[in-house]
Amino acid sequence: MSIAAYAIRHKVISWLFALILAIGGVVSFFELGQLEDPAFTLKSAMVITQYPGASPTQVEEEVTLPIEQTIQSLPYVDYVTSISSQGLSQITVEMKPTYREPELKQIWDELRSKLSDLEQKLPPGVEPIRVMDDYADVYGIFMAITGDGYSYQDLKNYADYLRRELVLVEGVGKVALGGVQQEQVFVELSRAKLAALGISPNRIFQLLSSQNSVNPGGHVRVGDDYIRIYPTGEFSSVKQMEGLLISEPGSKDLVYLGDVANIHRGYSEVPSHLYRFNGEHSLTLGIAFSSGVNVVEVGERVESRLAELEYQRPVGMQLSTIYHQPQQVDQSVSDFLINLGEAIAIVIIVLLVFMGLRSGLLMGLILLLTILGTFIAMKIADIELQRISLGALIVALGMLVDNAIVITEGVLIGLKRGLSKLDAAKQIVGQTKWPLLGATVIAITAFAPIGLSTDATGEYAGSLFWVLLISLGLSWFTAITLTPFFCDLFFKETIAKGEQAGDDPYKGAVYQLYQSLLQFCIRHRALTLSIMVLALVAAGVGFGQVKNSFFPPSNTPLFLVDYWLPQGSDIRATKEHVTRLEQQVLDINHVEQVTSTIGQGAQRFMLTYAPEKKYPSYAQLMVDVDQRENIEGVIARVQEAVYQQHPDAFVRIRRLMIGPSPKAAVEARFAGPDPEVLRTLATQARDIFEQDGGMESIRHDWRQQVKVIRPRFAEAQARRAGISRQDLDDVLAMNFPGKTVGLYRDGSQLLPIVARPPADERNAADHIKDVQIWSPVFNTYLPITQVVSEFDTRWENALIMRRDRKRTITVQAEPKVLGEETAAQVLSRVRPKVEQISLPQGYSLSWGGEYEKSSQAQQSLFSSLPVGYLLMFIITIFLFDSVRQPLVIWLTVPLALVGVTSGLLLMNAPFSFMALLGFLSLTGMLIKNGIVLVEQIKLEQDEGKEPLSAILHASVSRVRPVCMAAITTILGMVPLLFDAFFESMAVVIMFGLGFATVLTLIVVPVLYTLFYRIQAR
Repeated sequence: MSIAAYAIRHKVISWLFALILAIGGVVSFFELGQLEDPAFTLKSAMVITQYPGASPTQVEEEVTLPIEQTIQSLPYVDYVTSISSQGLSQITVEMKPTYREPELKQIWDELRSKLSDLEQKLPPGVEPIRVMDDYADVYGIFMAITGDGYSYQDLKNYADYLRRELVLVEGVGKVALGGVQQEQVFVELSRAKLAALGISPNRIFQLLSSQNSVNPGGHVRVGDDYIRIYPTGEFSSVKQMEGLLISEPGSKDLVYLGDVANIHRGYSEVPSHLYRFNGEHSLTLGIAFSSGVNVVEVGERVESRLAELEYQRPVGMQLSTIYHQPQQVDQSVSDFLINLGEAIAIVIIVLLVFMGLRSGLLMGLILLLTILGTFIAMKIADIELQRISLGALIVALGMLVDNAIVITEGVLIGLKRGLSKLDAAKQIVGQTKWPLLGATVIAITAFAPIGLSTDATGEYAGSLFWVLLISLGLSWFTAITLTPFFCDLFFKETIAKGEQAGDDPYKGAVYQLYQSLLQFCIRHRALTLSIMVLALVAAGVGFGQVKNSFFPPSNTPLFLVDYWLPQGSDIRATKEHVTRLEQQVLDINHVEQVTSTIGQGAQRFMLTYAPEKKYPSYAQLMVDVDQRENIEGVIARVQEAVYQQHPDAFVRIRRLMIGPSPKAAVEARFAGPDPEVLRTLATQARDIFEQDGGMESIRHDWRQQVKVIRPRFAEAQARRAGISRQDLDDVLAMNFPGKTVGLYRDGSQLLPIVARPPADERNAADHIKDVQIWSPVFNTYLPITQVVSEFDTRWENALIMRRDRKRTITVQAEPKVLGEETAAQVLSRVRPKVEQISLPQGYSLSWGGEYEKSSQAQQSLFSSLPVGYLLMFIITIFLFDSVRQPLVIWLTVPLALVGVTSGLLLMNAPFSFMALLGFLSLTGMLIKNGIVLVEQIKLEQDEGKEPLSAILHASVSRVRPVCMAAITTILGMVPLLFDAFFESMAVVIMFGLGFATVLTLIVVPVLYTLFYRIQAR
């Protein structure tokens, strides 16, 4: 029995299937997870190792190099980058893009194991290696805690309370604080008093270290009891530390620590990371979600819990939102659902206008059921509602009704020819079900490269393929089952008034006009094909004028201001400069709030935000604007303020991007052994960038060299006084930043005890010669100048960057943020000039930035493209059991470039990665339409018609289905024209498909007559 006949005769089963799709789809829709962007795995981890006191070169050679070698022994590693700075090694390891989250967990464990084995081989003084594989966690709710007049400790107490409560909310995975300052106990030792009393500082340090340590005191048996011995003596308060006896054993005078030192609690004088919110110091609270949850629902639960805890908020303390992903997701999904609804409405209206009321309602119903059925499959496959999956539904809308249009059109034509509804449905389904399946599979296969792509871009956009696979596959099944069923319900078997059974259904004026045009083109095949070839050549030339880009900026009304003082600047100076800039930005119209992070980037509050690593001279302002349309105006005002009032700072202003993005848009990497040669090469490249005039924020990542004071250790004099190099390091460390000498226990907190001189003795570089050092030989203090012959000031590289174990300096730049040019355009101008730079032997140049990211994405995409296209071609051969007929269809594919180029130039849209996907999908649409037409020609010929008549009649019979499919797809894409992410894809499909319709209806028949040597009459 025919499947169409089965669906018509077994009405209960057909209704049941329709109801399952309808009810199940509605239920599944409300249970689907919601995200702003699709989740993709960040395949990187940071390896942090501190080596206090070591120079950048020592860190590089003694710490970074062996760790890099160990890391690269793992077979999973893609590449390794590192930053070696004073006392700190920061290594970022990126795993190959084929690995996903389950495999990565095992990989990180193996990495930790290997680095743990390495630790014992590192030099003395190197602190334990830390592997941070969670630094990629996304804190979707990002809040600031401020309070005028409140101390950091007050803010932290409230933040700790919120953290304890919010981590218990269902769906919350982690709660982290940012900007927390290290509280310390300061012991400020007077040099003069120590010298007068002749007390060694080492004795004080030893007493402070041992007095508060925890050591076992043993146990003793008393009868049946076994009692623990726990001596007193540990400090129970900071005040008690003043009573620590520090005089030498046997001394007649009792000297206490309070006699020579001022002891108090405070915060680290040189912080490592600070936050500010709207001009006030702040802490931040980041809330990360568990995987697989509906972030909108979790966001509502968090807000509800915060409302319940409002009574605990101290008066005058504020909890403000910096970024709220659930709200962004809710807005984003709502906007996309509106777009989806608009697209569905447009398609249904088009169907009603061109197909009539009954046909339009029928196919609109089939469209809705197919979409609802897609939601069921998405729920089963754990595909969330997000930017890509919803965009895929809109892209698929026009194609979803293609199959139903063919079936409905065939039933209508059968009815006009006098067939019954059952016979008409059986005939059209029997004729077209396999060609439609083949065409549908080809349309799906056109999207397969993105679904099979292994890189981050493929993972990000992969749901596009899976949603299209589900929806288009389901559309074919509903076309051959539910469409005949509803045709039987909606249509009548009576012949329209004025018509007779067997009348020509294609006698209308539009059909006759098209047939005349087609006959003309067939008669003048050479002219027709010449025009097409010339149009293709012109399109190829015009495509060179199309802008290229990778991913567009985000719609979020927020932009970033990266602020760099010269390398070597104190973080406190960075804070002072940023405080001034904050106020200037807050005074600009349309600015709603400004969040500053100083010393490093912010907590990762969205997946595509990449936090900057630790640099005391770095700060970043996150500027919220009231509306996206006002961003450019605000950026212009910020640029003006920076250039006029912050001449010493390097400032980079950038938008948040959609999708995976590089650190800089344009990057030229020079690798080689000698830092001086690398700096020379970087300077040459930077000069070329600056001369171009189309770029801004031009810099290189080694930044400026910094000054370092090098006291010359007079070894002979020092040995006579019993003073070692370690003694010199210790006294200098104590007299300036302060030296950690022990721990003070305050409940659950362990506070470092820091010894240092009073403020008036340590805050000026001139005091360095006043420092006194203890001589154990002479049992007194000596001026430091007796063991230091000279104080030299020298320059050194503060940052040593490496990539894959080679020293690498990267020259970075951006196209003007308010300009029209893309990174690809400016790169095309400067690349030939940079590549002309003469490289010494052993040095190399490579390109990063958008060029590298785009190339990797395209390489991954195109790696599966040949197999996909081969499969598509094989399917067409199986459908026709011929080579010439598939060639007729495939030869029209390159001609789609004519419509694509025209659309991109007319709309001034860039050819982005999503536009590339649109072009690939266009291939599938074009071939699908061609299959429907060529299959009809084949059927007409099999019925015994003369070849030319078969071509003309088949072409005329396919006018409405092909045009309807094109019009519904084109108009269904209209809402995507207003979405920055999908705009270029929409332009490619709309204009490309519009021209492809001409190709299908004109060029395919002309090529068919040419390949089969059919003569025109």
